[in-house]
Formats: sequence, C-alpha cells, structure tokens
Amino acid sequence: MKNVNLITLFLAIVVFQTSELFAQNSNVNQAFWVHEDQVKPSMIKEYEAVTKDFIDQCKKHDLKDSDWSTASIDDGTYLSISPIKSMADFDKNTMAPLAEKMGEEEFTKIFSRFNKCYDTHRDYVVHLINDMSYMPGGLTTNTLGEDYRKWHFFHVTPENVANLRTKMKDIKSLYEKKDAKQHFRVYRNGFGNSGDYYLVVISAKDAQSYAKTSQETDILLGEEGEKLFDEMLKYVYRYESKTGRMRPDLAYLSKK
Repeated sequence: MKNVNLITLFLAIVVFQTSELFAQNSNVNQAFWVHEDQVKPSMIKEYEAVTKDFIDQCKKHDLKDSDWSTASIDDGTYLSISPIKSMADFDKNTMAPLAEKMGEEEFTKIFSRFNKCYDTHRDYVVHLINDMSYMPGGLTTNTLGEDYRKWHFFHVTPENVANLRTKMKDIKSLYEKKDAKQHFRVYRNGFGNSGDYYLVVISAKDAQSYAKTSQETDILLGEEGEKLFDEMLKYVYRYESKTGRMRPDLAYLSKK
C-alpha cells in the first residue's frame, strides 16, 4: 500500500495549535512532525476544497488517532504538524482504517486531487524549546482568539548555535524582568531540515494587534533590549520572517 504510506506521512499531522499540550515547568521538549505543502497560486481554492472534502470523510467514518490543525502562510505554504510521542509514531499507518471504509478507489481519488495542487512538499521535525520560550501564564500552543501568526527564522551556523542560544535566553530574561506583554514560543530544527535555525513564533489577534504589541515591547525593553538584539544578530547569518494564520476550518479533531 505505497499510496497509503504516503498519505499517512501527509496526514499524521497537526499544526502548532491543537490542544493545550504543554506546561511551562515541563522538562521535556515536545517534538512535532511537520508536513509542508507549497500550493500553486491558481490551486489554493481547490486545495482548501479538497481538504474540507477529506475532513468530511474523516468525520463520516470517525477516523481515530489522526488529529491535525492547519496553518496557512501568505506565500501559499500550508503547514500541518503533529506532536510526536515516540519514534514509533513514524511507523503507524493511521489512514488504513479510513482507506478500508472509503474503498481504495475513492481514497486514492481524493489524494489525486491533492497532488494537482502542488509540485513540491516536504516533511521535517521541529522541537518546542521550553526554557527559551516566554509565556508567563503557561506554555501552550493553543492561543485562543489569536489565530494570527508571525514566524521569525534565525538561521545559524553550527559553530554559533551555542552563542545564539545564550543570547536568546538573555533576551527572554529581559522580557521576564520587564514583564513584557508580547509572548513567544521558540522552536529548534530537527531532522529533515536543511541547515540549523531557531524559530520564534508569536501569536496575535490580527496584524494590527501584533504591530501594536511589538511597538510597545520595543519601548518597554528600551536600549537594553536593542543592545541584546544587536548582539544576538551577530550570530545569525540569515533572518527571515513569515506571516500567516491558523486555519480551524481546515482542521480535524477525532472523537475521544
């Protein structure tokens, strides 16, 4: 069942927001399996339509153990991400019961529709780093009412990883000292990625809220914050930011 294995890889997934999975005092850094589709601009409507059709089939046949959320980035990238409990998760074929209930012909047909929507896609792993993230009320990926997302990528060479980590922790300490209102989660690349990076994810209600809170935070941190950011960037060889939002309408949560 080669097709089923590929489909399992595509869908054993959830984005950065399915449930309140994490406590701030946890000593375990949660790993996530991320699937990324670079959707053709002309096929975005079809991609979302087939995703919704597939979700309807999952609900109809009560698919278990394959919950996922979805995030869309403004450049046409769609992310699906699933928390990984152990390496055994990679061997599970959670789509097999659905394929059996739908029938292989119908099951394959719906993924043929997916395949027309993109030329490239990939899978990789990231780790949520608890002691570098700043969420005073408790570390969680479920930011209710704040579906807007800003992803900040800090690309780093292997020789500078430790230095960058130290500076990022210094910045977190300053946020704590100043009781900053803008919270963030920090992720570290795992296997399947090209190169090393730290990813800072910030949630907000919308673009206006993000801009307002960012400006207030810059003022609050003042010269001390500006100096720390300048020092941190010395260890970054490339920076990029992406904007998007969570897509609850493209998510699936199985009945428990």
